Order: sequence, then C-alpha cells, then structure tokens
Amino acid sequence: MGLHTNCESVTRRDCLRLGLGALIGGGLVDALRLRGEAALPGRRPSSCILIWMDGGPSHYETFDPKPDAPREVRGEFSPIETSVPGIYFSEPMQRLAAIADKLAIVRSICHNQGNHGAGNHYMMTGAPTRIPVGCGAFVSFHPSLGSVAAHERGAIGGLPPYFSIPSMSRSGGPNFLGAKYAPFVVPDDPSRDGFRVRDVAPPRGLDDRRADRRRDLRARVDRFRRFAEESAADPAVTLDTYYEQGYDLMSSRDAQRAFRIGDEPDAVRDAYGRNAFGQRALLARRLVEAGVPFVTLNQGGWDHHIGIFKAYRERMSAFESTIASLIQDLDRRGLLETTLVVALGEFGRTPKINKDAGRDHWSSAMSVLFAGCGTPGGLVVGSTDRHGYAANERVLAPEHFAATIYTKLGIDPAKIFHAPNGRPVQLVSDPTPIRELMG
Repeated sequence: MGLHTNCESVTRRDCLRLGLGALIGGGLVDALRLRGEAALPGRRPSSCILIWMDGGPSHYETFDPKPDAPREVRGEFSPIETSVPGIYFSEPMQRLAAIADKLAIVRSICHNQGNHGAGNHYMMTGAPTRIPVGCGAFVSFHPSLGSVAAHERGAIGGLPPYFSIPSMSRSGGPNFLGAKYAPFVVPDDPSRDGFRVRDVAPPRGLDDRRADRRRDLRARVDRFRRFAEESAADPAVTLDTYYEQGYDLMSSRDAQRAFRIGDEPDAVRDAYGRNAFGQRALLARRLVEAGVPFVTLNQGGWDHHIGIFKAYRERMSAFESTIASLIQDLDRRGLLETTLVVALGEFGRTPKINKDAGRDHWSSAMSVLFAGCGTPGGLVVGSTDRHGYAANERVLAPEHFAATIYTKLGIDPAKIFHAPNGRPVQLVSDPTPIRELMG
C-alpha cells in the first residue's frame, strides 16, 4: 500500500510524528489539554512510577521465599538476608535486598481472576471485569490508574500527564473518560544512540521553515472549511488550539529537555543499566522530575510456564538492579518523598513447580513492592501460609491497592464519576487504602 500524501507531500506518518495523530489515541495533542493542573501550593505534587511485570512474576522467586516448603514448592533458590533484620527475599533479589530499608513489600494481595486479561484489568484499575474475559483479552471496563491520574491531576510544563513506556498495558486505557486521557506511548529504545521521541520534535529532514509552511497550509485549509461550512458542527475545528499547542511543544526547551536522556552523566546511565529497560526507567525519572504525575513502565515476559529458574538467573539481576538504582536515584535527588514506585504483575505463580520447570498462574497470592511517597521502609505487610498457597494474614484486595495509589496521588478513591450514559461509577468500590503504607 502506498503512502497517502496531501498536496504538500505531508504523509500520515509525518502527521503522527508532528503530533497530529491525537484522534488515534495516546497522541500528544489531546494530552496537551491537560497541562498545568497538577501544581499544589507549598509542596511538590506527588507522582507514581508503576513498573508493570506483565505475565505475573512469581512471589516465591522474588519477595516471599518459602525455605521450609518441600523442594517441589520452594524451588531452586535460597532465601537471602536483607538490610532489615528478619526480612528475607529470594536469592535473585540481591540489589533490592540491600535497600530493603527503603521498601515496603505487601505479600497478601489476592483476587479470583486467574487469567491474564481479567487479572491485568483488576490490578490496573482496581475493578474486576463485569463479564468473563479470555486470557489474551485486552479489555477496559473501567478507567486505569494512569488515566484517572491524568484526568484528576493533569501535568505541568506542557508534557502529557500519563506516559506508558514502551507500550500500553492490556487495561491501561481510559474507558469512559475518553481518549484524551489515554497514555502517551514512547515505543523507542532510549538506550540506542540518537534516541528521539515522536511528537516532540519535527521529523528528521524537516527544518523549521518547512514545518512552519505546513502549519500555515493547514491553517488556510481550516479557514476555508470554516467559511464553507460555517453552520456545520465540525468537531475537528475544536482541535485547532491543541494543534497549536503541539507545535508550541516542539519548540519548548523545557519539554525537549525532559527527553534528552543523553544529558545524563555516564555514571548515572551506567547505574540504571545500558539496556532498554534501564534507560526507560531513567527516562521515567526525568519525566516525574519534569512534573508528569503517572508513568507506567510496561515490561513483558514474566509468564514463566517453562524454565522459570533459568529465566530468573538470566534476567532478574539486571532488572532488579535497575529498580534499585531508580529508587536510590530518586532518593538522592530528594524526589523519593513525592514519588511512589510500585512493581507488580497481574498475579503470582503456582505453589508446585510443573513438569516443564515452570510455574503457572496463581491469583491467591502475590507480592507487590512499594517505595517512596511517604511509604515506611523496612516493612512487610501481610503474609502467605508456610507453603505460599494463599494469603492468610492481613488479606487485601486489588481495591485496596488502587485506593492506596490514589490516596498517595491526592485523588479521592471514593469519588463518583458519571459515564456518558449517565451511569454513576465509583472510582474504587472499597476506597480503603492499605493503612500500613500511609506513613
């Protein structure tokens, strides 16, 4: 299929790269409607970096080891001491164990949605699906945490209020809040030389004069359309202001600066890890530093039905080291007190190791990491039984998880929204945050 161009040879791809693709969802122009709402008097607004481990990480091989369980349950890793006496993590979590005094681990969140589609939705929204959905479903029956943050908080400095890097999670969208509260997606790999983010700079080869000429052409077309169809209700006309803001952003030094990851010292980039996830975490730090209230790092590959121990040996060291570096970097910069870092997936893994040396889906137990934004460190909330089959003390639900995030972001989890059909929708059906995490 050939490229579709207009008389100025502007392709659809160029439009997207210029920030003119907002109606597709997750584009910059719609997101710019939300600028400037987040500042709170007398204090830096809080932010959240949510590290989404898509597929469901194992609680056994991360934060809830069971050394006294039979081998077919406990697996191949040993527990290790952390910086907090009496708290043990699993062997792959070396760097996070060393900073356990800055972390809170919740071991007792559970639910009854044992497939990826439903489990993802429940944890990403705080609401169960209204109907059964398949394991591979991408569903949205309720606004996601990030979309609600975008709606309620906005952003400062012209940046979109909700980012999802490098892609949107299955249920990370806005539902009835509308496409303008969808995440701004950054698919590019910031660990590569010449990293650029689409929609915040003109395409390569398009100089400022050519960009201005295209802008003027669009303005002339719009004026002709309004003259010819003055009485027609054309919703596209109402986007003019946001297109103008999109062009403004391309010349905004503050916005450009947030994405210039190459400005970071080599030592900082090395600490995060010179890999895609490491540099995306560094980019997330730069975004919250610039005032973005919600960033999701969507990292897949945690559905280990086969070879879980080999996979964790090969992958976890770099992954958990990046998370530790992120938390320590935020702390050094004075940002951890206003930035919540959360790491989780849709559920945990089965107690018994299967015939393929893997673990299957298990929603009766999971572990979630919290750090920052007033969260007490050196804390474990709840527990599972001695074999890790199920949460058995301080049993919590996804609703409590969502209510905790909203409360820390200054959003009332009991708020009532109204869908376009007039139906009232409570943000979280049980708006009680996890009290131990509130400081």
